[in-house]
Amino acid sequence: MKMNVAVFMGGKSCEHEISCISASQVIKALDENKYEIIPIYIAKNNDMYTGEALMDISNFADDIVSKLEKVSIYKDGSKVYVKPIKGLFKKPINIDVAFEVVHGTNVEDGSLAGYLEMLDIPYTGSDVLGSAVGQDKAIMKEIFEHEKIKIVDWFYILAHDYDLNEVKKKASKIGYPLIIKPANLGSSVGIEVVHNEDELEEKIKECAKYDFKLVIERMVTKLKEVNISVMGSIFEQKLSAIEEVYKEGEFLDFTNKYEKGAKGTKGTKTIKGTKGSKGMASTSRKVPADITSAQKKKVETMAIKAFKALNAKGAVRIDFIIDEETGEVYVNEINSIPGSLAFYLWSEVGIDFTKECDELIQNALKMYREKQKKHFALLRHNKHENAHLQN
Repeated sequence: MKMNVAVFMGGKSCEHEISCISASQVIKALDENKYEIIPIYIAKNNDMYTGEALMDISNFADDIVSKLEKVSIYKDGSKVYVKPIKGLFKKPINIDVAFEVVHGTNVEDGSLAGYLEMLDIPYTGSDVLGSAVGQDKAIMKEIFEHEKIKIVDWFYILAHDYDLNEVKKKASKIGYPLIIKPANLGSSVGIEVVHNEDELEEKIKECAKYDFKLVIERMVTKLKEVNISVMGSIFEQKLSAIEEVYKEGEFLDFTNKYEKGAKGTKGTKTIKGTKGSKGMASTSRKVPADITSAQKKKVETMAIKAFKALNAKGAVRIDFIIDEETGEVYVNEINSIPGSLAFYLWSEVGIDFTKECDELIQNALKMYREKQKKHFALLRHNKHENAHLQN
């Protein structure tokens, strides 16, 4: 009997379109002999839809919503169902597991995880806390510091409440050039490079268009950017190959990630804002990365430590910076649900995308069972206490 897998995509996020590309890749990779795929599209107003049109990425070039049915998701007893809003006589569909393929604020940041927790259904991504700290770069870096995981010098400010003179003092102490990032966005959206003090205030204002909290950090000018994916849970972890990412310009921006290498892709209609991208799979990279054995060991050790420290689950990508002048390795950030689920890194170690999806689903079911044991233990304890009180 097939398992019903709901693939969630979209959401009220500036990474909405990239999510849809990643989700289309997951849908193609899922084994149709094992799974009944139920695509769930979260529109930018948070309404949810399903329909066959979601199975083909080329349909997103048009008004996708007009081809879909609006649905509600609800719990009845121990089961979770998807049901069309219209059509009272249409039979609801049971969901066995939720496959999260969402990026950015309002979805990847723990919002969707919290919704799935309320429904009490297994899901593939990190839990609410792991998702939230994975999205907030300031909290993430504070955890890294506490766990003594090496990161570049940094500080953060509130975009609406800061003392420019104090910021200048801290910036001067770190040293220019600096990078300013929105704390809660991904895909390199809104990042600014500050070359000197004269640019600081202007660049803060630009970055503040995207978030309330801004991370300011030292920019490693002669750097190598390498990434690794970690898959699993707090109980066990697997490591992918390590990639070296090539960039044009001062840092790996949105264009480098999603638009370079996408031009002229045959048979692919353009989703507005992505220029026909294949997601992170289109980024220019070298696998394995050209790093020393000592650096490789550091990346792998730090990746596992970061994964555990942030209470991550599923398949994450952890990005590193290597200072080519000193050879020092720094953790940059975690991507809780990375573009294309980093399948291109797993294929290098003998795990194709279909197998990766299988493992993510099995991991979700295993973690759900582990949580249920904890809940049941608590219920038993409470019943014992209640009986004692009644006596």
